Amino acid sequence: MLRFQARKVIAVLLVLFFGCGLALPNLFSQQTRDAIKNGAPSWIPRILLPIHAVVLGLDLQGGSHVLLEIDRSDLIRSQVTQLRDDLRRILREERISFQGGIGTIARGVQVRVPEAADRAKLLPKLRELAQPVGTLGAFGPSSNSTLEVTEQPDGLVQLSVTEAGINERIRRAAGQAIEVIRRRIDPDGTVEPSIQLQGIDRILVQVPGLQDPQHLKTILGQTAKLQFRFVAEPGATDVDMLPSKDSGGQRIPVSRQVIVEGGDLIDAQPAFDSRTSQPIVNFRFNIRGAQRFGQATTENLGRALAIVLDDEVISSPVVQSPITGGSGQISGNFTVESVNNLAILLRAGALPAKMTIVEERTVGPGLGADSIHAGKLATLIATALVILYMLATYGVFGLIASIALLVHVCLIFGLMSVLGATMTLPGIAGIVLTIGTAVDSNVLIYERMREEEHQGRPLVSALEAGFQRAFATIIDSNVTMLIAAVALFSLGSGPVRGFAVVFILGILTTVITAVTLTRMLIALWYRWARPKHLPF
Repeated sequence: MLRFQARKVIAVLLVLFFGCGLALPNLFSQQTRDAIKNGAPSWIPRILLPIHAVVLGLDLQGGSHVLLEIDRSDLIRSQVTQLRDDLRRILREERISFQGGIGTIARGVQVRVPEAADRAKLLPKLRELAQPVGTLGAFGPSSNSTLEVTEQPDGLVQLSVTEAGINERIRRAAGQAIEVIRRRIDPDGTVEPSIQLQGIDRILVQVPGLQDPQHLKTILGQTAKLQFRFVAEPGATDVDMLPSKDSGGQRIPVSRQVIVEGGDLIDAQPAFDSRTSQPIVNFRFNIRGAQRFGQATTENLGRALAIVLDDEVISSPVVQSPITGGSGQISGNFTVESVNNLAILLRAGALPAKMTIVEERTVGPGLGADSIHAGKLATLIATALVILYMLATYGVFGLIASIALLVHVCLIFGLMSVLGATMTLPGIAGIVLTIGTAVDSNVLIYERMREEEHQGRPLVSALEAGFQRAFATIIDSNVTMLIAAVALFSLGSGPVRGFAVVFILGILTTVITAVTLTRMLIALWYRWARPKHLPF
């Protein structure tokens, strides 16, 4: 055990060096970190710069709090529109004759099909649109189906969304909305917002450090449903009258036929027009979007292209030449801030349903600087007491364990910094707890060494046996704690997850510090002191 390969020693030292180096930014202010980042030579990779610090949670630094609710009526209207399109498609494909057009009812559509043979073809096709909800079963009209198909005696066929179908759609929309919201307010993965589902139709968004809820509302308030259509020609039918920014809010006719939607975008970045120096958004389509956009612009030279965002024409440039490269730009009366927001919205994607803000407020730190100071004081006191106990009980081996403990705490902060994990009040409690449990592994090893020496084994053999025979116990105890911490992280939310993250990182770093680092330091001590017995 007293011999280590040079590459193993170098690997351990590099891990400890970079791990503790990542914790250094927590000792400096944000201004100092920015100065380091901006003043460093360009040849140094940014990943090597110590510029990231632990993100403080909402309870420590305050921030913005917004509660969103999915607009149930808007989602139902969207479902009814989809049902109308599906019904129209089936009637056309099956060549079914009907009377009086497709009508709208409270939560669905209806059509009159006079011929019994046509109804016999139509009803099975409509029932195929239904999906089971909650439990597996046959498709068809039931309380556990998304759709209900009914037939009236006079040939009237109705297709409506069930309450279970609406709730299922809301649940799916909420799950999709959480991911879209996260991409919008944290595009770089550095903000660490708290986004939680409340009930089935409400989403709580908390952004630490953001004291401007209006900016958050601007980012979250838009559905960001982007469509590329053509401005309708005079006399055209099947058009929508939409307000246009280029016309000062005046409504213009826009064709309902959508060329490309925002879902086909793969990138959107803010930029400046090289000719006018005006803020613009450069966008790029995927292969399918590029093909459809190129074909449409090739066949419609000279026509005005309407770029529609949330049922408003934000720009309507004239197609001067075919756009076949799969990229383009959106220009208009934009400011730098609005262009940045628009680019974020387009990259994040559209919300699956309209969201209504039902509560907003700026949150001050729950206990503020007093909590941070108290947490630091508790950490220092716990560390000092543990170190004194280890020194008093194990002498020089206690000093080695104390060095490993300090490195252990540094590694926790380093990992939290590089992962962008949020530090909350329970997280501080987690650090204090890991300080107490981190030396458990050293105690197990040292006591095993003492037992081996009492049995008459030579010192070198006792040292080796202490690490080998205690290792399995250390792994078992850490695995059981890790299981509990993972359960807290998976099932908990907010502060509970903050505690679990710190505890998980503490368990993982314990193996490095309490076993590998301690073993190397004891080997170094043995070579230097050449003792005959354990120092405790």
